[in-house]
Amino acid sequence: MTQQKPQRKTGFAHLIAATGYSVAGLRRMWQESAFRQEVIGGAAVLLLLLALGGSAGQIGLMTVLLLALLAIEALNTAIEAIVDHLSPDWSVFAKQAKDIASAAVFLMILANGVCLSVILLDLALAAA
Repeated sequence: MTQQKPQRKTGFAHLIAATGYSVAGLRRMWQESAFRQEVIGGAAVLLLLLALGGSAGQIGLMTVLLLALLAIEALNTAIEAIVDHLSPDWSVFAKQAKDIASAAVFLMILANGVCLSVILLDLALAAA
């Protein structure tokens, strides 16, 4: 039995509905251990930068990169859910899709690490 597609909302009702969908997505993401680890690690990084006297620009840049990491983690999870639905058994296409999505997360983690390293080096040189 299929469900009827809900009627499309417009205007302010669309904004309210979209916010609800986003909150539901964040609730779903919180079930993922990688997402929780990234949130906690990101909070620790931002607190470290605050404690070390990072500038507003440094903290802002790190915040944007951390949010981008969380967004890519969400896309990775969405891809995994779709692939698992389309290919419940093991398949080459499913493995490749999941591996590529995982690589995107890995690359974003590297970008965060590079940025954090540069900021920490800058703070160390400024303190010397």
